[in-house]
Amino acid sequence: MLGQSLKQSQLQKLSPRQIQLMQLMQLPLYELEQRVKEELERNPTLEEGIPDSLDGPADHDAQEAEAGKEDPFEMEELFQQYIEDDPTNYQQNGNSDDTYDAPGSYTADENSFFEYLEGQLANLEFETPLDRTIALQIIGNLDDDGYLQRLPSAIADDLLINYDIEVEPRRIREVLKVVQSLEPPGLAARNLRECLLLQLNSKIDNGDQLDDHLFADLVLAQTIIRDYFDLFSKKHYEKLRDKLEVEEDELRDALNEILKLNPKPASGLSGRAGGRAARVVVPDFLVTVVDGELRLSLTARNAPDLKINDYYQQQLAEYRRKQKESGALTTAQKQAAGFIRQNIDSANWFIEAIQQRQQTLYSVMHAIVRYQEQFFRTGDLKTLRPMILKDIAGPTELDISTVSRVVNSKFVQTDFGTFSLREFFSEGMTNDDGEEVSTTQVKKVLAEIISAEDKRKPLNDSKLQRALKDAGYEIARRTVAKYREQLGLPVARLRKEL
Repeated sequence: MLGQSLKQSQLQKLSPRQIQLMQLMQLPLYELEQRVKEELERNPTLEEGIPDSLDGPADHDAQEAEAGKEDPFEMEELFQQYIEDDPTNYQQNGNSDDTYDAPGSYTADENSFFEYLEGQLANLEFETPLDRTIALQIIGNLDDDGYLQRLPSAIADDLLINYDIEVEPRRIREVLKVVQSLEPPGLAARNLRECLLLQLNSKIDNGDQLDDHLFADLVLAQTIIRDYFDLFSKKHYEKLRDKLEVEEDELRDALNEILKLNPKPASGLSGRAGGRAARVVVPDFLVTVVDGELRLSLTARNAPDLKINDYYQQQLAEYRRKQKESGALTTAQKQAAGFIRQNIDSANWFIEAIQQRQQTLYSVMHAIVRYQEQFFRTGDLKTLRPMILKDIAGPTELDISTVSRVVNSKFVQTDFGTFSLREFFSEGMTNDDGEEVSTTQVKKVLAEIISAEDKRKPLNDSKLQRALKDAGYEIARRTVAKYREQLGLPVARLRKEL
């Protein structure tokens, strides 16, 4: 039997503008500039002003007061007439506020790695146009480091599907050799061994100007990579000496030549594979010590000066005057007035959102500076206190998720270098003296111990654990291994040197 019932529940929903504000909050500086540029292009009533000062966010109260001199109720009525007369109104078209890409979707306007390689292919002569098509397909499949991770058979399938061209994998391997001759050396390798070997081959083939000693070192390095790569990768140097029948000095010189090679041949170029481009870190904050006092400021690029265009405000006031005198406006006039009012509202909201972003960023960074004051005065990582998001959310009266968005992809420039805000957040532990210390401090001590070790007999994780214990930090061996990996340091066997 069907029946009716009432159910009461609470739901929390974010408006599109709240979502936009959160997105603005977590944008890194270079994406904020792109976002402002897009808004300026999209909204004709918004324009850049000439800032009077770079000390803080621009004050738009005067602008809002100027716009509000005219009767706001009459303006709202005028706008409502526009909405009613035009069923396909501004709120429903493609210019609404919720059409923007999510943070992280922008790319820099730089030449991509693919375009760089394509330019080199244009200067090569291929036997057939098909070979050039195959070469383009190969460089299109390179990863960010310049490696080819796709099998020739899979590339053949791509050519068949995309171009209806049937190619044997053997022919793809032949064209691959041509692609591997492009700059930088080591490009389009299928593994690290091939990458290093391609670079050594390039040096030897172009070694007419090399002295005999360096040429011999390169030839020996080539032999090591080609025939004894497994022993080299595991750093079994004694076995290498026995196999190659060379002296320790000869082996050391050859290994030094190998260490000069680039294991990621695409990493040195501004544009990477797939059209993505390398980013330059731009600090969002400046923290300096002046006369013994810490000074915090937002960088000028983080505080764009925006305002409402005077022409459009005058136009809106003129439509209000005409409505007051004649009692009604034509459909075209109502549409124009509604369009201007909608854009001014959108521009005002965007200006307020930028200001709120600035204030929130400053508030969070100010709390971080107060919490980690000793570090910002000395630059010593050992002085960092254990700090979690909750420690900053409390004094700023912000939600933990908001603090997380603020510190994401943000950087601060200090007298001691530029740091990611994430570096200041870490868990804590208690040392032998009963003091609570940051895990960042423990990692720094660990890095110093590894840096000072005898590279002929590097310390394994158990010995590192004992060394940390002697320094006053008692942690488990597995924790030592975790911290070592987070520092990007290999196991003892791979740190061994001659």
